[in-house]
Amino acid sequence: MPRPHPRPDGLTAQAEQAAAAQPTPTTRGKSSKKDSRRGSVCGDPAIKGAEIPAVTSKTKGCGIADPVRVTAIDGIPFSQAATIDCDTARALKQWIREGMRPAFGNREVVKLHIFGSYMCRSRNNIRGAKVSEHGRGKAVDIAGFVFSDGKEWTVARDYNKQIRSAQKAACGIFGTTLGPGSDGYHEDHLHFDTAERRGSAYCR
Repeated sequence: MPRPHPRPDGLTAQAEQAAAAQPTPTTRGKSSKKDSRRGSVCGDPAIKGAEIPAVTSKTKGCGIADPVRVTAIDGIPFSQAATIDCDTARALKQWIREGMRPAFGNREVVKLHIFGSYMCRSRNNIRGAKVSEHGRGKAVDIAGFVFSDGKEWTVARDYNKQIRSAQKAACGIFGTTLGPGSDGYHEDHLHFDTAERRGSAYCR
């Protein structure tokens, strides 16, 4: 049984590490400039952010051909920008509308704590493992939710019925959904990715 990979205390250390790796925004083409003026990406006015240059890596399997740096979706700002591809951004929008909001009922989410997005690394940081979907720009980790009343739920501390329901609703929208109890590596966040899978989604 593999030992859980240690995570930094709180959200700050991971946020600083991910923010340091973020590429610089740019624009691509005339239609892209029009979207940029609106602050929208992926051809969807509900997805806010900026287009950035292609992410390349010396590591085989890492990189994003057409990345975006997403700062908010459907009016909900992120604690830090998420560098992902448009398929993942659209899946996240669908989950926010069809999964997260219904799961939380009358609780209005006003911020999502993003724990991680693009990072060229192996799965669960295990040496010799395949490249993580994070390394392809197809994954996002969510560590918590801030509500309109000022309260905050974190996955590490408040993995309650509503958060579990929101996680369950992501199954099928995303190819992979993981969280506390799934494998020992996701005890403090929800992992969603748009990996292409044969057959059904992998949800734990």
